[in-house]
Amino acid sequence: MTHIPNPLAALAVFACLSGAAPATAQPEVFTANLRVGWQMQNGSQMVAIHLNLRDGWKTYWRAPGDAGIPPSFDWAGSRNVKAVRFHWPRPQVFSLAGMQTFGYAQELVLPVEIVPLDPSKPVEVMAAVDLGVCSDICVPASFRVAAVLPRPGTEDGAIRRALRQRPSTAQEAGVSAARCELTPQKDGVKLTAILQLPSLGGDEVVVVEAGLPGVWVSAADVTRQGKELRAEVDMVSTAGGPIAVQRDAILLTVLGKNRAVEIQGCAAP
Repeated sequence: MTHIPNPLAALAVFACLSGAAPATAQPEVFTANLRVGWQMQNGSQMVAIHLNLRDGWKTYWRAPGDAGIPPSFDWAGSRNVKAVRFHWPRPQVFSLAGMQTFGYAQELVLPVEIVPLDPSKPVEVMAAVDLGVCSDICVPASFRVAAVLPRPGTEDGAIRRALRQRPSTAQEAGVSAARCELTPQKDGVKLTAILQLPSLGGDEVVVVEAGLPGVWVSAADVTRQGKELRAEVDMVSTAGGPIAVQRDAILLTVLGKNRAVEIQGCAAP
């Protein structure tokens, strides 16, 4: 198992630049806009953040992997907004110089469900987005989007397609069991996930998210025997010291050639 990688090794592959200009000043890299979508039957508004990237460029998933830049979203200034729920499409797996990252090339339509405080009143959203866009170098960038959302609005084909690209749930994928063995280590915890599920095709990749702030998770060592998939990772506190792992907060994403599945929480052996 590997531990926290040397930052200089990552920089040797991704020359991360600071002080990048907003997206509006980077038309040669990407463009961004907000698809305003429609009001759902439950009163929430379905919108999407839409990125178009220049050929050869990519951006990152919520868990970027070994050397990516995770996106962040600030909804301050929005009105009549109670909660925001992301519906991430299945990411691609990128491998370079022994490092593995997860993200999207050319285009990302990220559906976002806006839950209003009062569904009978207008919803105004304002979002400041920070993200990384990468080619031979990785450049931090930022942009803002804002809109008063239409009611009822019009269903958007691009958002619908992105929603269909979400990973399956454990039930949809036929997961019959999900267990996690936790082994304390000097600098954290070793987690071994043992999943009972049919093959998703090809060389499966497992991404483990701790569901806790300040916890670094290594790339997973993955093995399969029949319907049993095992993934082993190290979890290390970035501040040092012990980690109090919460089993119900752990999110396991299995990425295969044919489909993907998300599994929320894992039981004790």
